[in-house]
Amino acid sequence: MTAKIAYDDVEVGTELPAQSFPVTRATLVRYAGASGDFNPIHWNEKFAREVGLPDVIAHGMFTMAEAIRVVTDWAGDPAAVVEYGVRFTKPVVVPNDDEGALIEVSAKVAAKLDDRRVRVDLTAMSGGQRVLGMSRAVVRLA
Repeated sequence: MTAKIAYDDVEVGTELPAQSFPVTRATLVRYAGASGDFNPIHWNEKFAREVGLPDVIAHGMFTMAEAIRVVTDWAGDPAAVVEYGVRFTKPVVVPNDDEGALIEVSAKVAAKLDDRRVRVDLTAMSGGQRVLGMSRAVVRLA
């Protein structure tokens, strides 16, 4: 499948609609159940601190998945994403309170490629720090 966005209608520098994604401890529990990743750094404050973390942190794959939603929502078809990669730079720290953490994601078209594809560069922030580096997706457009 291809995206609903037309290749000819997109220019380098086109900004995708930014989104924010809340993350609570309950979110992490649900993700652990779905993914099978029950590492205690994602739910046990004492353990997380003992291994040198500031507090419980979100799963890296969860953070990646939330970030790419900006691209899939824009494209209109998740299958239009043909490549996606990131480097983890900082963890998303999730305090045990009613607010949790917020992952803020922005993205823009960085290059037009061949075969109706574009490269989209993403910026994912939490707590004022970049949590994903080199976050890039290749999307096949209509």
